[in-house]
Amino acid sequence: MAKKKVVAKKAAAKKKVVGKKKVTASKKVAVKKKVVAKKPAPAKKKAAAKKPAAVKKKATARKKTAKKKAAKNRSVKKKKASSGKLSIHPAVDDGVRKGKKGFSGGVLHCHCESNPVEVTLDSQTAFNHVCGCTKCWKPAGSLFSQVAVVSRDKLKVTKGARKLKVVNREAPIQRYACQGCGVHMYGRIQNRKHPFYGFDFVHTELSKDKGWSEPTFAAFVSSIIESGFNPKIMGKVRKRLHGLKLEPYDCLSPALMDAIATHAYASNT
Repeated sequence: MAKKKVVAKKAAAKKKVVGKKKVTASKKVAVKKKVVAKKPAPAKKKAAAKKPAAVKKKATARKKTAKKKAAKNRSVKKKKASSGKLSIHPAVDDGVRKGKKGFSGGVLHCHCESNPVEVTLDSQTAFNHVCGCTKCWKPAGSLFSQVAVVSRDKLKVTKGARKLKVVNREAPIQRYACQGCGVHMYGRIQNRKHPFYGFDFVHTELSKDKGWSEPTFAAFVSSIIESGFNPKIMGKVRKRLHGLKLEPYDCLSPALMDAIATHAYASNT
């Protein structure tokens, strides 16, 4: 009888231990279920992670593009500094190329790699010159822009018109720039009383066509000081311009200044 009691006690003790284990296991399962319920679904995690990743990629791409442009500008400046020559403009630094007789126009493109703006000119340009003012668009690293004029009825925007935006509507010359690359495609005067009304201003270096009228003078030379150029070495700039046979003026050429004065006289009589 004593043995039976001992066996019965042991069996009861085992049942208690097993019961406790079952309760503990069930509690653990319940806790796990709660934790799982709190966690977001894996699909939602991925969807949420995609947005910041895409934004980061775009930001990284923009930074890389900006760094490349800055590096290019630095390399251009270093090359020009090492050559010992001041860069007036890429189109004239190696000498002024004369235009072709009978040349009847061509196409200008902005600097966008995809879907560039296209402007078609149906005639030769006139009064081509390099300009030191702070309003005209200049290629990276150059002191001057290169500007010519064409009759406004000979200029047409043939592609990408929606990408163009006027830089400053209050300016006498409204410059239409590409919103993608920043290049000025043409400038137009809307004031009918302006002496140059009827002419559009263009940068012929934006064209792959050869034969455009060559620059013949330099305008607003002193204005490069307004862009941060050292005034103490302006003599070198003028000497360089003389060497390129581009007569330097601190306004426009005598012919254009005479035209302005003639227009003013006619307007007042």
